[in-house]
Amino acid sequence: MKLKVAFIVRTTFDAIRGGDTLQALCTAHELRKLGVEVDIRKASETIDYRQYDLLHLFNLIRPADHLAHISRAAIPYVLSTIYLDYSGFDTLGRGRLSKHLFRVTGKHHAEYLKTCIRVLKRQDKLVSPSYLFGHLRAVRKVLEGAKILLPNSRSEYMRLMADFNIQKDYRIIPNGIDKQIFQMKPALERKESQILCVGQIYGLKNQHSLIEATRNMDVKLVIIGKPPPNHLNYFELCKKIAHRNVEFHDFMPQQQLVQFYARSKVHALPSWFETTGLSSLEAGAMACNLVVGTGGDTRDYFLQHATFCDAQDLSYIKKALETELQKPNTTEFRDFILAHYTWEHAARETLSAYLKALEHEE
Repeated sequence: MKLKVAFIVRTTFDAIRGGDTLQALCTAHELRKLGVEVDIRKASETIDYRQYDLLHLFNLIRPADHLAHISRAAIPYVLSTIYLDYSGFDTLGRGRLSKHLFRVTGKHHAEYLKTCIRVLKRQDKLVSPSYLFGHLRAVRKVLEGAKILLPNSRSEYMRLMADFNIQKDYRIIPNGIDKQIFQMKPALERKESQILCVGQIYGLKNQHSLIEATRNMDVKLVIIGKPPPNHLNYFELCKKIAHRNVEFHDFMPQQQLVQFYARSKVHALPSWFETTGLSSLEAGAMACNLVVGTGGDTRDYFLQHATFCDAQDLSYIKKALETELQKPNTTEFRDFILAHYTWEHAARETLSAYLKALEHEE
């Protein structure tokens, strides 16, 4: 019998495309090749759970999307945790008033506040009214009921253990790149003084610091992405402070991004936090030199293949850029990515986790 799985994703999955969007879409695509039936369902949808063998939930920091489903569905579920920690950015990288507010609330109350604000502004739907009893309580409930946790790295799982004192069955599912798109490297001349940054344009990704770090450098900075609805002011700030060698482009599909990756000497994503940094992986697959923020789980992925920098230190960001601009571009990390970090590999590991989760039910 064919395995049938429902992916439960955030309601803004299409409208605000993030790394979790790509992870879910690409994993589903590759799982279907392996014979798994996958439906991607937004958390706000009404779902007939009887037609599925398993639920696959995404984003632990959005437990309001999941409480209602796990209480109604009489089937097991697994959880792609994608456990982002915004606390560093919230308390150090935001504007003065926001920093003060989030220092007072603390990490978990901050996420509770953000969820409530999104709902009140009608930017999201409150799928699970029981979430109002508390964010931390909701997170623990989602974690406790999961058959298997699917973090993107060991570092992510260790952070979960530290924050919630849990020991759950887990399987690491590394994020990846689309081999069909990135297998072939375009025969394009690389621009030795071009720095590229691909990602949503908002404070966590730290584009404004990248603009400042390159202000007096003899380089061209290309920024590709669009801001989430609540971060339009940040985008306006970036455009306001941009020097004449900064070029902005809207969101574009990966097939177009390949050309920019292939032409750029360095890809820089000096984020406050990343569970992976998918655009850095894609850039690495096109043999870009990499500058990566230290926040989150980036060291698990990029090891010695990138220069790391502290998001809040402009001098470190600039030094990291200068270091990577001086290095030759090589295919060493590209070869490693194509061998280990692909959505094909992620799907195989995910299917193995599904089968293990269902064994518990027999």
